[in-house]
Amino acid sequence: MPDTIVEPEGRIPVAARADLVVVGGGPAGISAAVAAARNGLSVILLERYAYLGGLASGGMVLVLDDMSNGDEISVRGLCGEMIDRMERIGLCVAPPEADRRSDPAMWRKWSRWGVFDFHSHIKPQPICYAAAFDPDGYKRVANDLVREAGVNLRLHSWFSRAIVEDGRLTGVICDSKEGRQAIMGAAVVDATGDLDVAASAGAPFIQGAFIVTTVFRLGGVDTAAAERFEYEEPEAFAALDREAKRIMGGSWDKWWLKTPLAGVVWCNCPHMAGFDGLKVDDLTRADFQGRDRIAALVAYAREKMPGFENAFIVDVAPQVGVRQSRLLDGVHVVSKEDVTQRRHFADSVARGRDYYTPYRSLLPRDVSQLLVAGRHYSATSAAQRISREIPPCMAMGEAAGVAAALALQAGVTVDRVDVARLQATLRAQGADPGDRPAANAQVAEAAE
Repeated sequence: MPDTIVEPEGRIPVAARADLVVVGGGPAGISAAVAAARNGLSVILLERYAYLGGLASGGMVLVLDDMSNGDEISVRGLCGEMIDRMERIGLCVAPPEADRRSDPAMWRKWSRWGVFDFHSHIKPQPICYAAAFDPDGYKRVANDLVREAGVNLRLHSWFSRAIVEDGRLTGVICDSKEGRQAIMGAAVVDATGDLDVAASAGAPFIQGAFIVTTVFRLGGVDTAAAERFEYEEPEAFAALDREAKRIMGGSWDKWWLKTPLAGVVWCNCPHMAGFDGLKVDDLTRADFQGRDRIAALVAYAREKMPGFENAFIVDVAPQVGVRQSRLLDGVHVVSKEDVTQRRHFADSVARGRDYYTPYRSLLPRDVSQLLVAGRHYSATSAAQRISREIPPCMAMGEAAGVAAALALQAGVTVDRVDVARLQATLRAQGADPGDRPAANAQVAEAAE
């Protein structure tokens, strides 16, 4: 049998056209599509699954963090709007400003919500502006945002390849139940998380790897009893908690966190190393291994851990939590030092906790009319590990969407956008592009 087959090209129908095509309906893609549509573009948003939200909803990464720099809220705009909307329907919880401090009472009140500064060396770690949310709440609000903005949403559409003409991206091919379809646009945003579009278009990239996770939720948990045990019998708690983490094979310090649903806890574990998020076999094995570890943990927790006697599995995330795969090798590559030394760039268009994202890190080399937004932006592997949280990815997406609108309206390519105007537009619309460096920022060299 041959090792390859020849696939006839055939004719692929053009199913839709728009000013902007956004590929990937995760946090960055939602933000890019909504921001562009609100700024006057016709927008098509393509998503492979039956829902919006990506790793926030399907991957069940249920805390929005890395969005405050001390007392300053550093990620605003669409991310803040999403939090506000989820709070209004009772599916999001964030600590009030008065509780955001380092204090033993506040730690006991809020730490099991995951809303603390996990980078801080102060003990107890300060409670900060962050939000614990429900995955269905994220999906519902995302639906509302794209619907209200007039985005042409196409779910169940798997990206297949980029359409490139003379170095310019003009659209994408996707696979669907209707067969292969062409989706054409004057500009494209790659918000796939794995850099699928840019890699297909020939943009340079590097490949990294980090732990993957099969996230899950447990119901039937008496969180009050579990917390009493944790604080009133700390030695016994530590021994049981240590064993739970051994059974899982790895987790963050707090392997379970509260959610807006009473008795339902979120478990951002088990952590599993050695899997490639781009390989079908690895993703399949990660799903199996994760479920095996989850079953063992639940059996142990029910038998040994106060508050978990009646625990049961509510659900396992339908998406494996891949943290890193391909990373763009773009016009500017963000380094670990850029992040840790809080380097401020003149062309900053998005912020994280206390670091800045330059517009150049959203731009690929060698491919025109393409923007990249999300965890696969142009950064080294080490830098991406500490700058890949959902809120800064949403900020990148919002910047990319506004940039596409400004470029098309001005009749220039996306790499020629007036960055000062982009920054001013983002700020006027409620975002913080990072054009005003915080007091602890270090000024970087001028943009190349």
